[in-house]
Amino acid sequence: MNSFTALKLKECLINGLEKDDITIPTLVQTDAITPILENKDVIAEAITGSGKTLAYLLPAFERIDTESKELHTLVLAPSHELVIQINDVIKNLSEAANYPVRSVAIMGNVNIKRQIDSLKSKPHIIVGTPGRVLDLIKNKKIKAHLIKTIVIDEADKLLSRDNITVVQNVIKTTQKDRQLLAFSASLKQASVTSATALMKDPVVFKLAEEKVNSDIEHLYIQSTRRDKLSALRKLIHAMKPTKALVFLNKNELIQEVTERLVYHKINATCIYGDATKPERKKALDDFRSGKSNILVASDLVARGLDLQELTHVFNLDIPADLNEYVHRVGRTGRAGEKGTAVSIVTEKEISFIQSIERKNNIAVKEIFLKDGKAITKQPK
Repeated sequence: MNSFTALKLKECLINGLEKDDITIPTLVQTDAITPILENKDVIAEAITGSGKTLAYLLPAFERIDTESKELHTLVLAPSHELVIQINDVIKNLSEAANYPVRSVAIMGNVNIKRQIDSLKSKPHIIVGTPGRVLDLIKNKKIKAHLIKTIVIDEADKLLSRDNITVVQNVIKTTQKDRQLLAFSASLKQASVTSATALMKDPVVFKLAEEKVNSDIEHLYIQSTRRDKLSALRKLIHAMKPTKALVFLNKNELIQEVTERLVYHKINATCIYGDATKPERKKALDDFRSGKSNILVASDLVARGLDLQELTHVFNLDIPADLNEYVHRVGRTGRAGEKGTAVSIVTEKEISFIQSIERKNNIAVKEIFLKDGKAITKQPK
């Protein structure tokens, strides 16, 4: 099953996804959407960047009656950042699909009066941190008995010893026939046991970690932190990629890095979190047409993008975890073509490269720049 049509989603949702260049469901979406639509409880483990958010939001959109003023779905998340991120995905999908699903973000340590006011919009989906959500339920500002589906995002954190009591208390305020979904990048057995105890005969699946494509050559170059951008610029000139993705960890630095590359006569463009739809579309159109051959992005904004014919991936920042490395570099070397992944690392980050080698049983060769060329460093 390799299309959203086969998953029996509304045509407007499929069209909305296409506007964001999301055309093929990921494994977790393929596995999760059907049982969720069948109102089954689900426990799902899938790596970072695998499309878990849309795996539970698409069925929610499918089932929400936009004419209704009742709350339908509650998404619990452990951090402010994740709450905002999920809420942004909801708003973007609603706009792209022209499907008026209303949502509200609810977080602790934020003005509660303003949040109470936001609930007057009669949201279909509330995304929130468990403590603040529970406070508003107790104060009768959130009508928990209306909730049809509860999603526990980053379930390993929310079902840990520190957080599970609050989550359980939120769930207890809802009807017994509500649906419960737990998603996480990693699930310890204790979390699976805790989730199962809260659920009704859940569908449980753990997707295997992505394997590293053997058609990708893995390289790294050592640099000081201050000189990383200079190293990237020189690598691009030396390696002459046809099309390349440059990954940063911090969304707020994407435009600055792109501007520096353009200043040095590199045809770079970027997509970033606050970009408008027209800005995002122009960047992707320029990149796909070849007008720009370097696309700068973070893991977050690059997720779900269908990008073809990438010859290179550059990690200006090393990713936050080992699994994310596999996800990043897997964007090159597709359809039998060769690809190259280059990480620019400081001396302290060499240990990350060694961990990548051990975890994936691959060799990551060191390179250096000489006379405008990238040369493989010979082992001593």
